[in-house]
Amino acid sequence: MGQVLHGSATTTHAIRALIQRSQASNAALSRELGINVKTVVKWRKREQVEDAAMGPKEAHSTVLSIEEEAVIVAFRRPTLLPLDDCLYALQPRGLSDILCLGPVVVIG
Repeated sequence: MGQVLHGSATTTHAIRALIQRSQASNAALSRELGINVKTVVKWRKREQVEDAAMGPKEAHSTVLSIEEEAVIVAFRRPTLLPLDDCLYALQPRGLSDILCLGPVVVIG
C-alpha cells in the first residue's frame, strides 16, 4: 500500500529521511530536490519523518454544550439511532425542555 499525501505535500517519507541523513547544505539540498529551503530546515529539525498531528487534541462539540451532548448520548445509547435521527427526535420537544427534566446520569 502506498503512502497517502495531502494535496500540498512536497516530500515523501523517503525524501524526508534523505534530508535528515544528508550532510549537504540546506540550500544545496533544496536545489537538488526542488523544494523550499524552509522545508529542508523543517525536516532536519524533526526526529521522525511522519507528518505532525493536526486538529484539536481533544474531540469536542462546537455546537452543543456538555449538558446537551450528555442528553443526546443518553438518548442514543438505548435507541441505537444515528446521530441525525436523535437530533431530529429531540428537536420538536426542544433540548432545553429535556434539560429541565433533571440531571442526566450517563453510564459508560
